[in-house]
Amino acid sequence: MGAPSLEPARPATLRLSFAPDLTSAREVSVAIRKFLAEQGVAEKELFSYELCIAEASNNAVEYAEGPCRNLRPIAEALFTPSQIELRVTDHTAGFALPEKIPPPPPMTDRGRGLFLIQSVMDEVRYLRGTNENILVMRKKRRAVRTPAVPSVVGTVDPLSYEKCKRELAESVIQMAKMADELLLRSETLSSVFRCCAELGSLGKISEGFEGRLLVDLLHLTSADWYVLRMLSPDRRKLLVAAASEPDLLSVPIELPTVGKPPAGIEAAVATSRTAVRFDNRESTDQSEPLRAVGPEGAGLVCPLCFGDTLVGTIAVGRRNGDFPLGRLQDEVIRTFAEFLSIQTLNLSRQKEEVHNRVVARELEIAQDIQHLLLPRTLPQLPGFSLAGGWQSAREVGGDFYDAIALDGQRLLLMIADVMGKGVPAALFATTMRGLLRGLASRSSDPSQLLSGLNRLLYKELSSVAMFITAQVVLVDLKTRNLTAASAGHCPLLYVPRGRRSVTSLPIRGLPLGVLPDTQYPHVTARLGSPAALLLYTDGLTDTRNLSGRAYGQSRLTSWLRSQVAPGRNATELRDRLATELNRFRGDALMDDDQAFLLMTEESASPARKTPAATRRIRLKRGSFLFPSIA
Repeated sequence: MGAPSLEPARPATLRLSFAPDLTSAREVSVAIRKFLAEQGVAEKELFSYELCIAEASNNAVEYAEGPCRNLRPIAEALFTPSQIELRVTDHTAGFALPEKIPPPPPMTDRGRGLFLIQSVMDEVRYLRGTNENILVMRKKRRAVRTPAVPSVVGTVDPLSYEKCKRELAESVIQMAKMADELLLRSETLSSVFRCCAELGSLGKISEGFEGRLLVDLLHLTSADWYVLRMLSPDRRKLLVAAASEPDLLSVPIELPTVGKPPAGIEAAVATSRTAVRFDNRESTDQSEPLRAVGPEGAGLVCPLCFGDTLVGTIAVGRRNGDFPLGRLQDEVIRTFAEFLSIQTLNLSRQKEEVHNRVVARELEIAQDIQHLLLPRTLPQLPGFSLAGGWQSAREVGGDFYDAIALDGQRLLLMIADVMGKGVPAALFATTMRGLLRGLASRSSDPSQLLSGLNRLLYKELSSVAMFITAQVVLVDLKTRNLTAASAGHCPLLYVPRGRRSVTSLPIRGLPLGVLPDTQYPHVTARLGSPAALLLYTDGLTDTRNLSGRAYGQSRLTSWLRSQVAPGRNATELRDRLATELNRFRGDALMDDDQAFLLMTEESASPARKTPAATRRIRLKRGSFLFPSIA
């Protein structure tokens, strides 16, 4: 007669009531896992039971509605040598549990928990009541028993029997490992697919996606904390981007320079690009940032890399030092790290693309504003014509000109070149034009105008180490006299009285913004006949072709000398000058902004047309902008 099978009269039980929130549900699953471990349940089985309790507890919290949301769910574990029974009591409206739950689509969470529970457990029942339901999950504990030796004639090879028994036991263990591995891989892929679907539905990569993904990582690896660090823009520090708890938010970690050891495990992982396991119980380094997880904390630190590009680090583990790290857990953490690396780089590049688009649009707006600040029309006095041209080496620039008719016989002309290019130069050019117009309403003397501009702009220019070259010319067409003053600007070109040849009128003076109380001398001259006058910035003479040769002042003087003729108006010469400069430059890139004002004498006509507004057209960089005359 065989010995009786002995089992305890009462099973070992654990009954927990928990707050109706996801954090408490997570704590319950960890507590039940610990309870089952104390009963001798193998490590390979504990993850499955913890997963089932976690899914059932989460459902009990998420699907409770109305006043029932405040009722506390209950989780229970009953252990006997032959069976483990798990129960979760919820206060939801309940549902009808199908006999067989099909696998859910990979892009949805709905039905996933029940499918996993039914796949893991031998028996699943759902007992429905009034505002209280019980999900019962049972799993038989299969032990390999020695079968009775059959009473047959002959002998049985004991070695063959023992070998078969051992192989059967090994097969059972191997199948259990394979089932756990398949379950973990399925969970990992489901989490990654879900994150991809969420990002795709948003139409863009969302900041904070890493936090949602890392919550799944904690669940899959039975970890209870994580710290995600990202590389700083200067690539010298690791900054905390996300952490599971506030006490893990530490100061930035400096990355070591060449020849110096890294300070801490995360810095070492970032430097070596190699994952490292750690256990605080085996280290006495109190400066280690990961000691924030506790003196018994243990886990894995993995680099976030895409190719040779380091993005950051991810540290995952448990505070009590019993983090179950095996080959499969390592693989899961590395998979999440690679996915985070790819999505983080995509987010960074998306931000950069958006920033570049915003900057490009802002520069377009700035260019439009600068075009509006240039004179839309130029004053045309009887017997003379005036035309101007402008183009920038960038979207906006610091060269500009202006012309003011003081009366029927006098013109005040100005041209200026702000040091540098781009938006800062354009801002000073805009400011200077407004100041000039204000000062010109009180004085028409070129020397006084430049001195006033210098006083008003000196503080701002000197504070940013910039200066402005400028030239102001007062032209009296009745007496054919011109009075000019210069602030370090190019000499103007004109036809003097008694000669038909073009010459330069050099004038000395410091640029605006160099000294606070600069006085600017003026020079006077008389125009010859036919009169011609050219004010220009050094962008014209510094224009270079593909061979690097500059256009130069002598070439500009010779060109103007060849073009001056009786009856030829300024608009015609302006177009020819723009064509000449572009022809000389060819396919070479512009190095500097260009602006010029051109005045010529033409035959007087009583039927002269009045000025009209500038045509509103969008210009490409490298094209001259001209005020048009109707």
